[in-house]
Amino acid sequence: MKSTMKIWHNGHLIPVEQVVIDPSDRGFALGDGLFETLYCRDGVPVHLDAHLARLTEGMKILSLPLAWSPARLAEALTATLAVNGLKEGVLRLIVTRGPGPRGLPPPLHPTPTILISAAPVPPRPESARVIIATVTRRNEGSPLSRIKSLNYLDNILARIEAEQAGVDDALLRNNRDMIVESTVSNLFAVIDDLLVTPPIADGALPGVIRERVCSLNAVEERSLTVDALSEASEVFLTNSLAVRPVVAINGRAVGDGLLGPVTRRLVDSRLISG
Repeated sequence: MKSTMKIWHNGHLIPVEQVVIDPSDRGFALGDGLFETLYCRDGVPVHLDAHLARLTEGMKILSLPLAWSPARLAEALTATLAVNGLKEGVLRLIVTRGPGPRGLPPPLHPTPTILISAAPVPPRPESARVIIATVTRRNEGSPLSRIKSLNYLDNILARIEAEQAGVDDALLRNNRDMIVESTVSNLFAVIDDLLVTPPIADGALPGVIRERVCSLNAVEERSLTVDALSEASEVFLTNSLAVRPVVAINGRAVGDGLLGPVTRRLVDSRLISG
């Protein structure tokens, strides 16, 4: 009989069907919390320090107390992977402000909820056909653009639009009409032989793999108009699980519609796995 998956819930590893979330938990009721998605190889999370640093920064922005030290969270992540029998896998770490009274003001002394779940690594995604979302925008003026907030409704609306259009993903513009990222990934493009990516100030999430690409390659951070992106010879998306080539935007082929040399090198590299 196949064993059930176990989840780390506030210090305890328990079967997923036994996890109980308080209906007044602000993460459930208001999206008041953060998450991180971590790729794991050889039984350990990859780029762990970068993920925990981003989580810590997000908690500062939300004035959310860290109930567990980064070292304790690292132990919990590794234990969750091990108890589920995964050497390679994906961990999702969720931190909420915990239960609170009805209304927006947070409790004076919150008790954060921490959940860690594990899953097998999904198949490597194929090349993506994308659209530019029209139903929503990325708000570069909001601090939420810089954190992994539990409230992903803008991204969800854009992804629904993409699915209704029969494509794989959607690119989001900010309030100044600049292209920023996709619903789940940072964006890179090769324009006039230069590798470019939208700046954080435009609303791009400070992605862990984005930072790694920028540290290992000559990358220019530049605001991208729709017209500028249309001139790109290569476009690709990055997140903690994959480097994904983009072969068409709004039905128009990117470059020659094939996998370009810069994208191919990064797809074939150990960028994700460390």
